[in-house]
Amino acid sequence: MPVFSYFDNLEPYSPDLEIWRFLPFKFFEDLMANEELHFTRADRFRQDEQEGLPPEDYIRHVMGLRRYDPTDETALNHHIGCLAQDREWFFVVCWQVFGGETFEMWKKFGEYGVAICSTYGRLKTCLDGMLDGTHLGLMRYGGDRLYQIGKYNTLQFINTKRKEYQSEQEVRAIVECPDPFDAQNRHFDLNMVPHPRPLDENGRHGWVQEFKRRRIDVKALLTGVVISPFAADDALQKANQWRDVRRHEYDVRRSTLAID
Repeated sequence: MPVFSYFDNLEPYSPDLEIWRFLPFKFFEDLMANEELHFTRADRFRQDEQEGLPPEDYIRHVMGLRRYDPTDETALNHHIGCLAQDREWFFVVCWQVFGGETFEMWKKFGEYGVAICSTYGRLKTCLDGMLDGTHLGLMRYGGDRLYQIGKYNTLQFINTKRKEYQSEQEVRAIVECPDPFDAQNRHFDLNMVPHPRPLDENGRHGWVQEFKRRRIDVKALLTGVVISPFAADDALQKANQWRDVRRHEYDVRRSTLAID
């Protein structure tokens, strides 16, 4: 399938926009060994438990629900519970629009690892033709945008984050893999009361994985590899060995933040 744009997709001004993905070193070696991108299910992001969910006030606004009204609060839990299951259909790999190295990004996402470098256009080309529905675009930040659009769309919520994450300047590639047998009722308890999350006793089917792996043309994707300023001394040598074994031609270098 081609790479799709979600309804309010935001793309960069140029396909040559530089993007980085920060990785622990073992994930970099997995990428080089298997030539597969690793997509994480949207509800599995540990940094933000609200990933892929809109603010409660936005749901009230769109659905006309009144705060503190018992019936409307029950309906709110039902809507959130449904969205919490809808987001399980989407698997995400995150990149950053590169604007300069920071210790914050290294510490948060690739402290002892590497950053793989590419461009937006290269990533889009490599995603083209996957069997899954595939989406790519720039992350939006801030709830104000939701109110301006006034829509209720799971993919829109997965591509919108709170303003405190704006410094990450994220690019998201998403594959859509719905469970065809999901009845979307795992948030109801035995008394048929809805909860804002799927309940442990109503487990998802075993074939719904936490991650998806998709074959990628790594040689066409990468333009460079940067070694973390906190990485072990032999990391540069190992990364060069992987490049040479795979007969890639990009540069491998240490971070400009490294202290000699």
